[in-house]
Amino acid sequence: MINKLTDKIKKLNAPVVVGLDPMLSYVPEHIQKKSFAEQGETLAGASEAIWQFNKEIIDATCDLIPAVKPQIAMYEQFGVEGVMAFKRTVDYAKSKDLVVIGDVKRGDIGSTSAAYAAGHLGKVTVGQKTYAGFDEDFVTVNPYLGTDGIQPFVDVCKEEKKGIFVLVKTSNPSSGEFQDKLIDGRPLYELVAEKVNEWGAGCMGDRYSYVGCVVGATYPEMGKALRKLMPNTYILVPGYGAQGGKAEDLVHYFNADGLGAIVNSSRGIIAAYKQEKYARFGAEHFADAARQAAVDMIADITGALEK
Repeated sequence: MINKLTDKIKKLNAPVVVGLDPMLSYVPEHIQKKSFAEQGETLAGASEAIWQFNKEIIDATCDLIPAVKPQIAMYEQFGVEGVMAFKRTVDYAKSKDLVVIGDVKRGDIGSTSAAYAAGHLGKVTVGQKTYAGFDEDFVTVNPYLGTDGIQPFVDVCKEEKKGIFVLVKTSNPSSGEFQDKLIDGRPLYELVAEKVNEWGAGCMGDRYSYVGCVVGATYPEMGKALRKLMPNTYILVPGYGAQGGKAEDLVHYFNADGLGAIVNSSRGIIAAYKQEKYARFGAEHFADAARQAAVDMIADITGALEK
């Protein structure tokens, strides 16, 4: 799957991923009203509204972008109905030939970690049959339980030719409380990066490993150093746009081949119609606003890479 992601990025010249992280407040009123009329002001009604919102975003952007990244918490908050909307979103995105990165940030050990890996990337056996559960192409994982927590995911990645993105240096302001702490004179995030490199060495695609990492756009100097520590690792970069990350700061996250990183934008694209820059589209045409925001993001990042 890392080969497919790389190929799509090259073909589209678009190293970007759209984060499908829909708060109900992002969903235009006309979609909410229709869903509530059909299913009431219920968890099912909210989940239907989110699903319809996602579908239009995907339809409007799928020819421009290589991947989407649904954040599962935004669906889980609506209970079982929300999880069903997450699954519908994953399946629909894959039907449009998009790579799906499940932002699930799982981290556990032993059989629990294996169950997470099977449920999101692999298969489970029921009697004489096997089934793929959520069936994403990649998922995000938390490394702070060590190799015990990561190895089950790596094993499934090898079997299914899928991938993971391991949290290394996250974009949130308080990430440094732990990630920046010095261990024998080196920041913890560098030690995690070295483990990512180690975990990924045994499951390589043509150029990049199935084991990627997450490094926030808000820490460009750290990103530059981490790129050197993980030359064969794809970097998923959150924090662009709304969180303050700028295109010119992201150049060093990429390798000399122009690959090696994929930059995420969530509300900057899916809620673009709420921004003054795209207000001309209006809520009725929110998906067109999202498409224009995606076009602008691609131009911003590729332009910075070409300088």
